[in-house]
Amino acid sequence: MEQMVSGVWQRVTEEFKESIEMFLSRFVFCASLAFAFVLSVENTHAEHSGGFNLMAIEEPRVLQKADNYLDEEPRTVTSSRCERSAGGLHDYYSEGDYWWPDPENPKGPFIRRDGETYTDLFLDHRLAMIRLSDIVGCLTSAYLITKDERYAAHAVRHLEAWFVQNSTKMNPNLLYGQAIQGRYEGRSIGVIDTLHLTEVARGAKLLCSSSSFSVECQAQVKQWFRTYLTWINTHEYGVREKNHPNNHGVCWSLQAASFADLVGDEKILQWIREQFKSVYVQKMMDDSGGFPAELARTKPYGYSLFVIDAMAGVAQVASTKENNLWMFQLPDGRGMHRGMEFIVPYIENKSSWPFPHDVMYWNEWPVRHPCLLFAGLQYQDDQYLNVWKKLEADPETFEVKRNLPLRHPLLWVLGH
Repeated sequence: MEQMVSGVWQRVTEEFKESIEMFLSRFVFCASLAFAFVLSVENTHAEHSGGFNLMAIEEPRVLQKADNYLDEEPRTVTSSRCERSAGGLHDYYSEGDYWWPDPENPKGPFIRRDGETYTDLFLDHRLAMIRLSDIVGCLTSAYLITKDERYAAHAVRHLEAWFVQNSTKMNPNLLYGQAIQGRYEGRSIGVIDTLHLTEVARGAKLLCSSSSFSVECQAQVKQWFRTYLTWINTHEYGVREKNHPNNHGVCWSLQAASFADLVGDEKILQWIREQFKSVYVQKMMDDSGGFPAELARTKPYGYSLFVIDAMAGVAQVASTKENNLWMFQLPDGRGMHRGMEFIVPYIENKSSWPFPHDVMYWNEWPVRHPCLLFAGLQYQDDQYLNVWKKLEADPETFEVKRNLPLRHPLLWVLGH
């Protein structure tokens, strides 16, 4: 009897062992398939069947710039202060671009000259933020390419200076952005200046995988962005900008989407997806795919490029598999694809532009617009990708750089 029980137990044990081994084998097989699928998807984002290889295009440019940036020390808003600012040392300050002294009242309030940039603006804080965006974007891209911790560590130094260290960090608000002499100490439309933190937030998210970015520092950086995101979503300046019916509203959503993606605020991301559909496409885009509010400006070409780049950025950041803004279209066909169909012919051949020429900086456009790259990869369109490749990747003109917040495509493609 004892021998029979022992034999039965042995058979049960062997059968159980075989079942476990079969389960593990199938699990490993399925996991391998899943991993291969993920690699395939990621590779498809960076490469295209037509031979387009984003990594190969970007690597020389990125690594050369990144190596130079390894010697650059952080420079935050505390590095300089404008005597006209009503804020303190840690407050960001800028001045409205299109406001000039009144010839009939030289010492009085400035007057508006749309599209004409005043020559004596205080630019230090804008330039410092654009510089931060380029440094963090470039160093993070170099880290993605090489996994060299030198790049990650130096990017973290800049993040710490701007968002962590008490002596140098910026206050998480924009109370004094786009001031106007004799009129306003700050304005709601100044919120657009922090559009250049979009790639900084993205870089911070991707750097969380680096050993050079401590958990404590990550938490402090995220807290700064969480606080600022709350500010632009609750303060009257932010709320007004959030609902602005032109490029300003889209740019609010672009930066807010990147900040929300960093800190995990799905509620704001969902609001942005709905705003994209019900306002940006349905109310702001015309039947041709153009944006009448931008075409009515004195720089219709530059503003049309600017708004479609911002739209593309929102689609790239906020889309999900279930809610893909790139594929969304209204019954009449309006959507991102229609917007690209409108603008691409004029990027490819600017001389065919049927609207008035911009009053300034007409010759400086176009450059490597992110809308071309993102749409080219999303729609598998070689035309868009080929046009993108031919354009300038690193423009030097301030007007162009301030209106080109997404300049490091690897952050959005490899990290997507």
